[in-house]
Amino acid sequence: MNPKVDFYFVKNEKWQKEIAQLRTIVLDCGLNEVLKWGCPCYTHDNNNIVLIHVFKDYCALLFFKGVLLNDPNGILIQQTRNVQVARQLRFTNVKEIVKLKNTIKSYIYEAIEVEKAGLQAKLKKTTEFTMPEEFQKKLNKMPKLKKAFEALTPGRQRGYLLHFAQAKQAKTREARIEKYTPQILAGKGLDD
Repeated sequence: MNPKVDFYFVKNEKWQKEIAQLRTIVLDCGLNEVLKWGCPCYTHDNNNIVLIHVFKDYCALLFFKGVLLNDPNGILIQQTRNVQVARQLRFTNVKEIVKLKNTIKSYIYEAIEVEKAGLQAKLKKTTEFTMPEEFQKKLNKMPKLKKAFEALTPGRQRGYLLHFAQAKQAKTREARIEKYTPQILAGKGLDD
């Protein structure tokens, strides 16, 4: 156990028993505990394997390369439709975790083997993401913006495309595009 991570297990009152149980199971698999993104993250040879995190309705064990795992029990969940690689095991009570202890461990051990083998998931290309019509028009009108957008990393491009496309109304998409145009021109990502 890493003392720098201990705070996480006492601050989440709603899921305290559940995440403490998950922590015990994960550490029993020989992983190193570190703090990343404000959450307990478990690594093997400095590579991320799983992360414990909490939400309003559940707590979860996130497998960074979950899409590459066999899931004979059909219990891995894609958090949102835009998450390409990570998968979660979700829990709403400590009894579920105790009941699935051996299954959880087998998934963790498989995730370690996936990492050791150097396996990588195939990601969708940026061109496969929806290009909102409003953004395409703006790119056509502003060659400088188009050049700046194309110079961004694929991940930053996807971030913008997803953010713009999530808006249901054209007016909202246009407002988002307007708001982030200076950031794109500065070569920055959505969250930079």
